[in-house]
Amino acid sequence: MKKIIRKEILRKRNEIPVNVRFRKDALIKKMLFALSEFASAKTVLFYASFRSEADTAGMIEESLQAGKKVVLPRVDKEKHFLRLYEIKDPGELSPGYMGIPEPSVPDDRLITIDETDVVIIPGVAFDYSGNRLGYGAGYYDKLLSKRMKKIQIIALAYEEQIVDSIPSEAHDVKVDMIVTDKRVINIKT
Repeated sequence: MKKIIRKEILRKRNEIPVNVRFRKDALIKKMLFALSEFASAKTVLFYASFRSEADTAGMIEESLQAGKKVVLPRVDKEKHFLRLYEIKDPGELSPGYMGIPEPSVPDDRLITIDETDVVIIPGVAFDYSGNRLGYGAGYYDKLLSKRMKKIQIIALAYEEQIVDSIPSEAHDVKVDMIVTDKRVINIKT
């Protein structure tokens, strides 16, 4: 079932024309930046957008300019884990795992998940219960399961990525909020 949903939603997302996606990205950014949870966050874990994902480049740049500590993941393929690094400039990203932009900074910028205030998470599809369908590797579930404190998890998605229901398993980490180009979906826990 997950494979079917993933294939269908990726198809829908990829079919959104670039000019429409550009407008949707601007709306998502505006709604994210208006959230009190985001506005008050000092340290934000972003993802570097890839392919047809909701674009985070402008968000990262604006967050840096606003004085927020910006953190991005780098895939550790051997340990099958995401390592988190603070970046001080978008130019510190270079193509990494699967061509996804990753921090190319020294290990003295390594931080833990518990040093973040908000996690901005990617995904293929999301439902109204906070279930997230990723790309199938489980990197974010593994990272977020290591949290020792409550950290706000916010998904960015186009309205086309919202579905009624996603099958979930015990190890799947739910999101607290979904910001789309049309609304903010608060997940009731």
